[in-house]
Amino acid sequence: MSRVIVSLWFPNLAIDRWSRNAARRGDGDAALEPVVLVTETAHGPVIDAASPLAAEAGAQAGMRLADARMLAPGLVALPSDHEGNARTLERIALAAQRWGPWSMVDGADGALLNASGAAHLFDGEVALLAAIERRFAMQGYTCRPAIAPTAGAAWALSHYGGERPLVLDPAALPRALAPLPVAALRLNEDTKLLLARLGLKTIGDLMDVPRENLVRRFRNRRAAEANPLARLDHVLGRTAEPLVPLVEETPLSAERHLMEPLLALDLLARIVTDLAEDLARSLEAERKGARRLHLLLWRVDGDTIARTVELASPSRDPEHLARLFDDRLEGIDAPFGIDQARLIAVWAERLEQEQDRLDAPEANGTSFPVLIDRLVTRLGRQRVARLAPRGSHLPERSQRRLAPDVQPPAGQYDLDFHQRPLKLLDRAEPITVIYATPEGLPRRFRWRGGLHDIARVEGPERLAPEWWRERSSARLRDYYRIEDETGRRYWIYRHGLVGDGRGGPPDWYLHGFFA
Repeated sequence: MSRVIVSLWFPNLAIDRWSRNAARRGDGDAALEPVVLVTETAHGPVIDAASPLAAEAGAQAGMRLADARMLAPGLVALPSDHEGNARTLERIALAAQRWGPWSMVDGADGALLNASGAAHLFDGEVALLAAIERRFAMQGYTCRPAIAPTAGAAWALSHYGGERPLVLDPAALPRALAPLPVAALRLNEDTKLLLARLGLKTIGDLMDVPRENLVRRFRNRRAAEANPLARLDHVLGRTAEPLVPLVEETPLSAERHLMEPLLALDLLARIVTDLAEDLARSLEAERKGARRLHLLLWRVDGDTIARTVELASPSRDPEHLARLFDDRLEGIDAPFGIDQARLIAVWAERLEQEQDRLDAPEANGTSFPVLIDRLVTRLGRQRVARLAPRGSHLPERSQRRLAPDVQPPAGQYDLDFHQRPLKLLDRAEPITVIYATPEGLPRRFRWRGGLHDIARVEGPERLAPEWWRERSSARLRDYYRIEDETGRRYWIYRHGLVGDGRGGPPDWYLHGFFA
């Protein structure tokens, strides 16, 4: 029995994906504009894909945006998302495995499916092609499928054949492929240009040339895309073409089927704990730790309840995993009960075993990653952040906020003698200071209407302007750590020096508070 290879070609993948995303956002007016997706190059933006309206106006893939706008000034240019397109194509290839045992991504806009021995499950090959085309059309993608005994022949038929081309007999391949242009052999531009100069326009013209002549003419070309004889052998099945199936990694999970529907939802936490223990054993066997957990609960009436939590670091501690769902189980509505539960580690990372020292003291309290996980679960991911150093010695620019699970890059930290306050104001507030001129220590200051006598002073710590970022007229800062008569500690600075030629008298600001 010959193989049944299905080639799925998505000629408008990028623009179909953009249209689909625009519809999801509720941006229906976007489809009424001539949109092109572009990529920045050394010669300016180049069009990768054009919407139907843009194509009608004259825009085509491969054109420079400037040239296209001479034909259609109203083109709306958006950046192409090549990485997103690749991820979408990989998901499409995996989804195609509903029609066959394995599939793979084929280039930037196609997929290959092996439907050998499976086509009869869908009422034959003709019905299979129709079902594939209909399924992807429902999702908003234009798909041109074709079936052939070899991957190369299926690709050629999907790209250059008619509507839903179908060839099952290998002996019929030469006749079916003969009318197709030589570009259907997936040759590079140089080889296609050479064949055009030789007057060989179709695969039939190429097959009429004696094999010895092709061997002699292209004997020095090792790459398949540069050798039409090698491509002919591939499409006709004379030599095998390596195909690498796409294998989906199934995430680790634990599941419970309840013999009786669970009506008392206060027992749900016990089930989650059992699932976490089962999942932890699977994670330990794989030497992994969970970073994102997905809890699915099936209600008796057929509805599904989903809860998701994320961890700041990999973990397979069942108690910790179960406790993260404590707040997420509140408010679950299941009047007829829950009869099935599944806990899935949709994101897991490598986590090796660590052995504690025998003489290590017993640790007390909560570890930092566990604390972060609880804060994120309770407050939300957007409300928890960590500070990371940034390349600036000005205090308001020297730190940035990162997500709690993002490790900051290695960098040089401030030295210990550069003490910084526990609380730094987003914007320094102006104050009035009495100090010994021209560069003496501050003695008294007024802030927000209150007058404070300064009991102790440390400093100054002088910070020069960042000449690579600021103008030459920027003034330096002299920072002082001060303590008033009530024991409160402040961080103030003098902006400029007397007679520095960069403005009038120096100004004073309050910038932070020490504990």
